[in-house]
Amino acid sequence: MLLSPLLLNMELPPAIEALDRKITLALNGMHAPAMDTAMVFASDKHVWFPLYAVLIGWLIYLYRHRTWLLLPLLISAVALADTITSRLFKPFFGRLRPCHDALLQPLLHLPDGCGGQFGFLSSHAANSFALATFLLLVLPRGRYRWVKGAFLLWAAVLSFSRVYLGAHYLTDVLGGILIGTLLATVAARVFLRYGPRWQNPKP
Repeated sequence: MLLSPLLLNMELPPAIEALDRKITLALNGMHAPAMDTAMVFASDKHVWFPLYAVLIGWLIYLYRHRTWLLLPLLISAVALADTITSRLFKPFFGRLRPCHDALLQPLLHLPDGCGGQFGFLSSHAANSFALATFLLLVLPRGRYRWVKGAFLLWAAVLSFSRVYLGAHYLTDVLGGILIGTLLATVAARVFLRYGPRWQNPKP
């Protein structure tokens, strides 16, 4: 880790903390065998590697030489989202995950176990929304709507799964979404500004 925990057991205003716990218990309480399987699957980063490979291949086909600019920007946005949330926010703020919260742990159903100790902010949410937002902004307007919609839905389900599984509070997820969206917006603007200097995408 780049930083040691400075504010262990960080707490938001009591009203927000109480609402966070209430939402976590409500969503986690929806558990059922089929739902557990779906949410564990959605939350597993490794199962999405084939999707990423297909996406990269499709972007190379679509943008040809412009992918030399597009892919580094996309990868940088996702990597920065992961680094900022995992190596900066989590160790700095030291906010316990719900599944490590002594008040909630006995009440939670944990089909995927419990991850690292700290959960603020959600890396899953940051990474997935960085990818989805970048595609939303970069892909041509009025085209590939199903791709944009599918990735936004994927990011939303993945983020939801983190609360359902008791790995994050809603505020952890919302903060991760914000970080990922901001980084992707900057990366997309750079591409849209400098991309025309490269080869035009395939019609």
